[in-house]
Amino acid sequence: MCGIAGIVTKREKKEEIIKKMSERIKHRGPDGEGYFIDGDIALAHRRLSIIDLATGNQPMFNEDESIVTVYNGEIYNYVELREELKSLGHTFKTSSDTEVLVHGFEEWHTDLPKHLRGMFAFAIYNKNTKELFLARDNFGIKPLYYTKINDTFMFASEIKAFLDTPNFKKELNEEILGAYLEFSFVPTNETFFKGVFRLDAGCSLLYLDGNITIDKYFKLDFKDKDQTFDEAVSSISRVMQDSVSRHLLSDVEVGSFLSSGIDSSYIVSLAKPNKTYTVGYDIDKYDEVSYAKDLADKLGIKNTSKVITMEEYMQEFPNIMYYLDEPTSDPAAISLYFVAKLAAQDVKVVLSGEGADEFFGGYNYYREEVDLKFYNKIPYFIRHFIGKVAALFPEGYGFNFLVRRGEKLENSYIGVNRNFSEKMAKKVLVNNYKLRGIDVTKDTYQEFAGYSNIHKMQAIDIKFWLMKDILLKADRMTMAASLEGRVPFIDKEVFKVASTLPIDYKVTKENTKVALRAAAKEVIPTAAYKKKKLGFPVPIREWLKDDKVYNEVKNTLNNAVANKYFNTKLLNKLLEQHKNNKKDNYRKIWTIYSFLKWYEVFFES
Repeated sequence: MCGIAGIVTKREKKEEIIKKMSERIKHRGPDGEGYFIDGDIALAHRRLSIIDLATGNQPMFNEDESIVTVYNGEIYNYVELREELKSLGHTFKTSSDTEVLVHGFEEWHTDLPKHLRGMFAFAIYNKNTKELFLARDNFGIKPLYYTKINDTFMFASEIKAFLDTPNFKKELNEEILGAYLEFSFVPTNETFFKGVFRLDAGCSLLYLDGNITIDKYFKLDFKDKDQTFDEAVSSISRVMQDSVSRHLLSDVEVGSFLSSGIDSSYIVSLAKPNKTYTVGYDIDKYDEVSYAKDLADKLGIKNTSKVITMEEYMQEFPNIMYYLDEPTSDPAAISLYFVAKLAAQDVKVVLSGEGADEFFGGYNYYREEVDLKFYNKIPYFIRHFIGKVAALFPEGYGFNFLVRRGEKLENSYIGVNRNFSEKMAKKVLVNNYKLRGIDVTKDTYQEFAGYSNIHKMQAIDIKFWLMKDILLKADRMTMAASLEGRVPFIDKEVFKVASTLPIDYKVTKENTKVALRAAAKEVIPTAAYKKKKLGFPVPIREWLKDDKVYNEVKNTLNNAVANKYFNTKLLNKLLEQHKNNKKDNYRKIWTIYSFLKWYEVFFES
């Protein structure tokens, strides 16, 4: 795991600029740094040494040094690719996966990413043609951002690498505030830094003669395969064993995060690492430590745990916003930060269980399509009328259901963890409601027109919740601790299997992730395979009622920035309702608090 950065410019002092960019992301690679400067281009690499410790330094070149790469990630099929490229006449000088990229680019040019199995974000520069080629893995496990200011093009693993460069102007992109409130994270390839863009997952970018060309080389698809349940379970078992074994490839020790649920329990039961890591809280229903320890004891492996206090959670919050780059109100980000710090005391690499819910149908929300088929049989015009009437009432569980079911899916579902409704977001924002949630998801619904509603929901949750929130926080929080996080569920071969499962092998009236649970049951020695999903539970709901946290949040919700962008009278009402147990508003409050603390870190410090 590493950090990369680059600049193409006619400005002088490129060496000084690229070193400043590199320094900003030093936490991603504290083991070493490398630079390439030639003509108008400068590249930087920060190294966290994992594979080929002796000869894997970057930038790395082909035989005649006409092609150079800087790269972040792991290519899990690099051994097979190296043999294939050798048979085609390429000569290798190292045993690292990085060298596969330069020779692969020589052989396959911009089709290179289609050959790769792994997590990656890389840049390849051809001295002869002056092409700069960037690419990001299929599901966006590794981050990559870019910006073009006049005749200067820059890219980096994290946005903060741009902050110290000449001509870069920090300006808030206010137009995505509404979408942020609805999603609780940034769901667009635009970022909150105006002019800075995220290269989307499964995409490549070619920069040549001042022009940017983006290509989508990987597209999601779902095609149910005619198979028995036992055949499906067997396929899952085989591909997960293969994926986990590949994710264990390393020249340093690999540990694993471990919660109480099926996903990390399955990974740990397959991998059997010597060391696992768990965090919890001092409120019983938020504590996963005892469950994790029970599994570790049964597997005969070590589990190290930590209980996070309210005080240290709040104290670290501004630092976490800095490392995140982009605001998210997902409380699990903080849990990941602490568990990554814990693991980094012992190991450089950890496995983690992200992706299982999105690939295998793990959300209870999907069960509505199965449990409530009867309601969907009511003619749409009647459901729509009922929904319009229900929308006149204050938000509540029953009314929300009627409103949701009174709309077509594409007009109501923007993700499993929707936060503000469109109606509420308009009330909270002051003149900045430019981009609605349904505007963000529109193209995905068009792409999956004709698919089942559950497949549509999976596509939305993979493209937004997984790619732009879950994987963002997983990367940033592990990298904040200079730790490589690997996610065996998020693998192109695993997705091939998951995408062919019939709906009832994913979701039934009784359960979610049905076939995955059956596969996990074969290897997990506890009842974790049937445990209800918790994620990384965090007691924000309770803490907001504590005077210390309440006062800190209240002060933030009434500062000058809050007054500029939000209806603070309404925010105070939401906070008081929550504190007095009149309404559970913690997610709405925390989303705005997170944005304001992020703004404070990047625009006021």
